[in-house]
Amino acid sequence: MTKTPDSRGVSRRFSRRAGSLALRSACLGAIALLAAGCATQATPPTGDGAGAGAPVVAAAAPAAAPGLLPPVPQPPERPVAPSSVTDPAIPHAQRIEAFVDYTVATYGVDPALVRRTLAQAEHKQAIIDAMTRPAEAVRPWSSYRPIFVNDARINGGRAFLAQHRAALAQVEADTGVPAQYIVAIIGVETSYGRITGNYRVVDALYTLAFGYPKRAPFFAGELAQLFGLVKAEPQLDLLALKGSYAGAMGMGQFMPSSYRLWAKDGDGDGRRDLLTHTPDVFASIANYFVVHGWQRGGAVVARATRDPDAADFRPDTLDPVHPLPALAARGYRPQAGEPVADGATLLSLEGTAGPEYWLGYRNFYVITRYNRSPMYALAVHQLAQAIGGGTAR
Repeated sequence: MTKTPDSRGVSRRFSRRAGSLALRSACLGAIALLAAGCATQATPPTGDGAGAGAPVVAAAAPAAAPGLLPPVPQPPERPVAPSSVTDPAIPHAQRIEAFVDYTVATYGVDPALVRRTLAQAEHKQAIIDAMTRPAEAVRPWSSYRPIFVNDARINGGRAFLAQHRAALAQVEADTGVPAQYIVAIIGVETSYGRITGNYRVVDALYTLAFGYPKRAPFFAGELAQLFGLVKAEPQLDLLALKGSYAGAMGMGQFMPSSYRLWAKDGDGDGRRDLLTHTPDVFASIANYFVVHGWQRGGAVVARATRDPDAADFRPDTLDPVHPLPALAARGYRPQAGEPVADGATLLSLEGTAGPEYWLGYRNFYVITRYNRSPMYALAVHQLAQAIGGGTAR
């Protein structure tokens, strides 16, 4: 990630209302997307950012549990900062010096640049407030869906697709990621590039790295990645970069680690600009999907039926590890005419007409790597279907 990560263009009235919703979604999406980045300590990359934008080899998938399919292989976890940087019991000045040492050793950047930048970074209490604010009640699918799948968002996406059809078609041919899914990500994340965040990225990451102990290892790791990113992409102005309160940047809301590791130079101009340069944005979102396991031509979801006597079943993972025969034995199966795949996860959602059941396949799981919410992924899918000229279902 970050999330992330759009030209939302329709009426001004819609833009103001949808803009605030999309920005909130992008910020929260970036946090959710990268939550797994804090789960384990990975081996830090070495050198000066070499390999940025190069293909990332997926980590070996864990062995399948009995009766289940293997999980979708994923890239290694991104590194988090050491406790010498993030332990709140350590004096602030000492943690700053430990951060400088960590960043220089990991990414080969100039220590003077790191110190000079941190001296200009500002703690923003509004960011802490946003991170610690009690979460809003989780919306049911019936009220979540209309935020992102509506006429204005669909029409804006179709216009955006028409405007960039040739570039998107080339990326689709190269990667197998359909153009409408790339557009839908941009639509959901930043309403087609119109709302990308107003916080300085360095302020957001500095604030969360040194003022939010709960997630400090992750955000300090992202702050270090930011220096590695700017070394690899010197056209980026470190102090001028703007993004969400979580530090996600550009039309697709990429966090610094996602930008550094998986962004692509879409037009061969020698740089990767995810802020406004659409060839790079399109190629990078598609590459993010590919790195996380996108299957060319693979199904995304299927509407499912539930047998009247079926027991509730809520899988503990979004990984598509449940064979369809096993789900059928539990009383859940694809509706007639819906796509099928080897394995799926099951979604049980509250729709406007009552319960809805969906089977999420491998490509659905990949969308959830962009944002871990299954409702986010289903909204992206349905928006993509509508943008592509189909029915939003």
